[in-house]
Amino acid sequence: MSMMNGMNISASGMTAQRLRMDIISQNIANVNTTRDEDGNAYKRKTVVFAEKDATPFSEVLMKASGNYGNGVKVTEISEDNETEMRKVYDPSHPDADEEGYVTYPNVNTVQEMTDLIDATRSYEANVTAFNASKSMALKGLEVGK
Repeated sequence: MSMMNGMNISASGMTAQRLRMDIISQNIANVNTTRDEDGNAYKRKTVVFAEKDATPFSEVLMKASGNYGNGVKVTEISEDNETEMRKVYDPSHPDADEEGYVTYPNVNTVQEMTDLIDATRSYEANVTAFNASKSMALKGLEVGK
């Protein structure tokens, strides 16, 4: 694996985790949003990662040389349809239904903060790996002096 390949993998991880942190921030910002542009309560969004695809030749070449991995990419930003929306009794709220219940987003602030810490730690790990690759490349350039 070349030094640049290691840096590219770390950079792709940093980019993916940054997008994940942005989506988590969006979820936290909309924790009390009872109506979006469609008139529905906001739904929690999640980020789905996958390994970056490689061309078949480079994939065969990497497996033959014992190197695996191309980095990570975001395949989709999906809405969480499995977690139930919160129902709060507030008949004076403008978005209350005929029974007086308001539907709030399925965003759990504690879960979002935990996910944010996880994304931050993953980002920091990628920064550390990137800096280690950069340091090794610089030391390699100094060998000829």
